[in-house]
Amino acid sequence: MQTDPTDQFEEYRVLLARQEAKRLRQSLLDPAPTGAGSPGAATGGDRHDAAEDHRLITESLPLVIPFDRLISELYAAMFDQHPYLRGLFPESMDFQRAHLERAFRYLIDHLDRPDEVTAFCHRLGRDHRKLGVRPVHYEVFETALVEALRRRGGSWWRQDAEEAWKRMLRRAVAAMVRGAEAALAERPFWHATVTGHRQCRPDLAVLRVSPTEPFPYRAGQYALLQSPLLARAWRPFSVACAPRPDGELQFHVRRTGPGGVSDALVNRTRVGDSLLVGPAQGTMTLRQDDLRHDVLIAASGTGWAGARALLQDLARRRLPGRTARLFLGARTRDELYAAAAAADLESRHPWLSTVTVVGAAAEGDALADAIARCPAFSRGPVFVSGPPALAATVRRLSALGLPADRIRHDLTASAPQGPGV
Repeated sequence: MQTDPTDQFEEYRVLLARQEAKRLRQSLLDPAPTGAGSPGAATGGDRHDAAEDHRLITESLPLVIPFDRLISELYAAMFDQHPYLRGLFPESMDFQRAHLERAFRYLIDHLDRPDEVTAFCHRLGRDHRKLGVRPVHYEVFETALVEALRRRGGSWWRQDAEEAWKRMLRRAVAAMVRGAEAALAERPFWHATVTGHRQCRPDLAVLRVSPTEPFPYRAGQYALLQSPLLARAWRPFSVACAPRPDGELQFHVRRTGPGGVSDALVNRTRVGDSLLVGPAQGTMTLRQDDLRHDVLIAASGTGWAGARALLQDLARRRLPGRTARLFLGARTRDELYAAAAAADLESRHPWLSTVTVVGAAAEGDALADAIARCPAFSRGPVFVSGPPALAATVRRLSALGLPADRIRHDLTASAPQGPGV
């Protein structure tokens, strides 16, 4: 069967060939390449002041927001020009749109903090490998973003604002490409089999998962899961156990809406089913210096999963004279599904004590205030594990004087709470 030269996948091959040709040409002309993915290309040599770019972008925001409309225009332009790209995305784009909006907001808010942006984009680039994203796709994305900005801005759109948006994107893309290239030797995902599925509540299940090959991670990290029921849809979940000799993993999944990954994992997954597990991510892990102080851990909802892994890790590395205090937050007592498990850990480990905080502010000020009353608040690290709503707890802890380098959380990486997640 012959392939039609206008076939959408032929376009994909042409784009890849064009990208490689550009790289080869640049390497011949310049021994210090500034092609796609190099810092010089993405930052314009950093000749432009980040503060000025931030001013131009924030001034242009009222013309292009709300972000959901800008992002809809972006994807419409991209898929119209390159239909094959639609196959890289899940059927439902709700999560992807929310994810991209958070990324845009992060880039704009952190434009004057290049080290933080670089670290954030390194992780994104590393993670995008499993989706089949190549450097050439970022060029297509930039073209679509420019078209979306022009459509939204209309006759009021200014060229200097457009250039600032492009510089911001190119800085991010350069870091993403470097992150992906640094992870070339790493696996993009692991095949795994569900070995246990226990439904704790109608909306919550505990899954035991056995990867076919060793899965490296540290207690407190999370991984993205994909169910074969929803191709190309990945969602993050904390690994609910410290590394085990048998290599088995555990995940706690709360169903947050119909038809999404959490729904598939809670209600339509059975023992023996297959899953894909992305590489371990996150910085909410114990460091050697942490063991010199008492440890405080705050958790809400399925954030108990990350807290449980950290407590298991502490139990293995116990040092005499050190204690840990667990703060469990919940809006109602019915949501304290981890209370019995936490009590069991407390009964077996005299160095552990548990405080429960129940009420409407249990994922915000009330939880933070309870932590601040603990004597160890002024010395050791505070781990915050749970849904994005706990960002309010993190802000309150900062307002109470806790330095940023002593707050450990991965809340920005969490999935948004809402239908279809």
